Amino acid sequence: MKLRTSPISIPAESIWLDGTLSHAPDVRGLVLVLQPGANPIIHKRQALIAGVLQGAGFATLALDLLTHYEELHDLDASFNVARLTDRLLAADDWIEHQPPLAPLPVGLLAFGTASAAIVRAAAKKPERFGALACLAGRPDLAGAGPLRTLTTPTLFVVGHEDPGIAILRQAFDLMTAVRDWRATRGGEIEQVAADDLKQSAELATDWMLKKMPPRLDHVRDELEFDLREDQAPLQDKS
Repeated sequence: MKLRTSPISIPAESIWLDGTLSHAPDVRGLVLVLQPGANPIIHKRQALIAGVLQGAGFATLALDLLTHYEELHDLDASFNVARLTDRLLAADDWIEHQPPLAPLPVGLLAFGTASAAIVRAAAKKPERFGALACLAGRPDLAGAGPLRTLTTPTLFVVGHEDPGIAILRQAFDLMTAVRDWRATRGGEIEQVAADDLKQSAELATDWMLKKMPPRLDHVRDELEFDLREDQAPLQDKS
């Protein structure tokens, strides 16, 4: 499957969110790969993660939830989870209005404080997102309420040496949704070696493969086929 990759900008509030969309007509779904800033170093990690997802048949949208200016001039911007969540939901609204993307099931994968944003977004729109994957990060910042009410299947991928492992475990234990905890080598996801990051991406990809629902247009095609079969005239075999 050959994907077309394009830089895009998505309107959110009074700014534009920069991202990279990789898509083909026959993908199985769309996974947003989210970071809470616009860090060029993290872009390379987003690209590696996106590449693993694409290899499994997913379209990907690697998206920055902050502008480069905001990241440089507001040191607390990445901790404004409410704003990150609103921007993620704005991006999702944009996706729902794009005909090639609208039929696709959507999964969310994030690290850093964007992990909190995907928890809140899925808690607000429980029927919209098929699966979540938090590559460590700070999902605890979503708050106890969203963590407890979340119904979307959620994966935590956490390094053995991550200094925030105790906080992540507390957040994980609050959840009642279908969930899984997978331990990997290394520490914080933003700093692990490329091989360890690939392992985390593979775990997240496997989770998406298992938990994401089928495409809406494929479901409609199957229903129409079943209806045609049910309505087919009986053949006289006498």
